[in-house]
Amino acid sequence: MREIEKLDNGEWYYFLDDEVVQRKANAAKLCQEFNEISATEPENQTSKIKEILGSYGKNISVQSRFNCDNGKNIHVGNDFLSNYNLTILDIAPVNIGNNVMIGPNVDIYTVNHPMTAKGRREYLGKGFPVTIGNDVWIGGKVSIMPGVTIGNNVVIAAGAVVTKDVPDNSLVGGVPAKLIKKLDEDNN
Repeated sequence: MREIEKLDNGEWYYFLDDEVVQRKANAAKLCQEFNEISATEPENQTSKIKEILGSYGKNISVQSRFNCDNGKNIHVGNDFLSNYNLTILDIAPVNIGNNVMIGPNVDIYTVNHPMTAKGRREYLGKGFPVTIGNDVWIGGKVSIMPGVTIGNNVVIAAGAVVTKDVPDNSLVGGVPAKLIKKLDEDNN
């Protein structure tokens, strides 16, 4: 089995493989093109980000700088907004629901590496999908780790590191992120 097939199947793969490197280089090229578009040209930014993403709903707005590993594994719903400096390492799928707002300097990771020195010396990686529900607000400088599922109507406080699933109707924060309080679905 080719390394890129292992990657796509969620198995351990050699991340220096030529096909894997080429996929990442293509995504980096498209991101560079996006990041070079002037902020005074929002239509061109939107057109380019649509070229990068795997799928998208209506009303999406992504600010520069944006970086990803693949792009085609990123799926966003309607009314998606991300602020400056979003990085999504999407070797595995990242599914983002409707009405999601992402603050500045947010990182979403799907890739992990072995806990053993031997495995890291072999340049192995493995992907774990990330899912973000509807009506989610992710504060600035949040990091979301591989394999995490974030429910609906969730607020993630600025600076949080999300290492575990987050249930619906929750405010979480801290390092690692923990439940701060339950949220009412209908009130601000």
